[in-house]
Amino acid sequence: MYKHIVGTIVLTSVLLAGCSFSSVDANLSEKVDVSLINTEGKQVGTATLSETSKGTHILLKAEGLTPGVKAIHFHETASCEKPTFESAGSHFNPTEKEHGFQNPKGYHAGDLPNIEVDKDGTIELETISPAVVLTQGKSNSLLDADGSAIVIHESADDYKTDPAGNSGKRIVCGEIKK
Repeated sequence: MYKHIVGTIVLTSVLLAGCSFSSVDANLSEKVDVSLINTEGKQVGTATLSETSKGTHILLKAEGLTPGVKAIHFHETASCEKPTFESAGSHFNPTEKEHGFQNPKGYHAGDLPNIEVDKDGTIELETISPAVVLTQGKSNSLLDADGSAIVIHESADDYKTDPAGNSGKRIVCGEIKK
C-alpha cells in the first residue's frame, strides 16, 4: 500500500512538472508566428516563438509528415525556397561551434532536440531553447538582419556529426522574421 501511495505521488509530481510550460513568462511583445511549409510549398503547420527569461519558447504543430524521429534546427536565413530549402543556409551558429549536443566542440545555437512524429503524421512540440533569443541586436537573436528559419529534417539528428548530425534532407521550413 505504501509503495502505491508513493508511486502515485511521484507520478502526480511528474505530471504537474510537465505542465509547467503553461506558466512560462513569455514576453508577448517578442512573439513571432511562423508558417511551416513542406517541399511542395503547402502549409503543414505553424510555430509560435516567444522570448522568456529561460530562452525562446517554441510551440510547434504540424501534420502530414512521415512518422518517426526527425531532427529540427534553427537555420541562419529566413528563406524557404522549395523544394530543398537550401536557401535557409546552415544552422544558426553565431558562436561558430561545431554541431551536436554530444560534440565536445559543439553545439550550434540552432541545435534542438529531436522530435517524434506520431503514427498519424502529426507533431505537437513545446520546448525552450536557452541558446537563442528574439531580441533584435543581440548576437544570438533569431531576428537578425536576414532573419532565421526553423527546419525539420527527414531523419534523426545523431547529435555529434558536423555540420548537421546526418539528419538528411530538409522536409519542412518556416521563415522567422518580423
